[in-house]
Amino acid sequence: MSDESGSARNKFRFHFVVEIVLVAALALYMVLAKGQVVGDDLAFTVAGAGLMALVTYWTLSTLRGGLEIMALRARPLKH
Repeated sequence: MSDESGSARNKFRFHFVVEIVLVAALALYMVLAKGQVVGDDLAFTVAGAGLMALVTYWTLSTLRGGLEIMALRARPLKH
């Protein structure tokens, strides 16, 4: 039980750190894109769309990890 909880906690910490890095990269992209017209530079637009999709996927994955930790903590409460 504690091994599962520790593994889930470490996985969540890793996901959270990557989440922070991805959100920072997305914020940097938004700052760089401020003066550009959408679709004007197709490669820049595609990179931004891909980054947004990746951040969305990773956020959902991180939330899943957090729910997993809560489920592992709640498991001993059931009798």
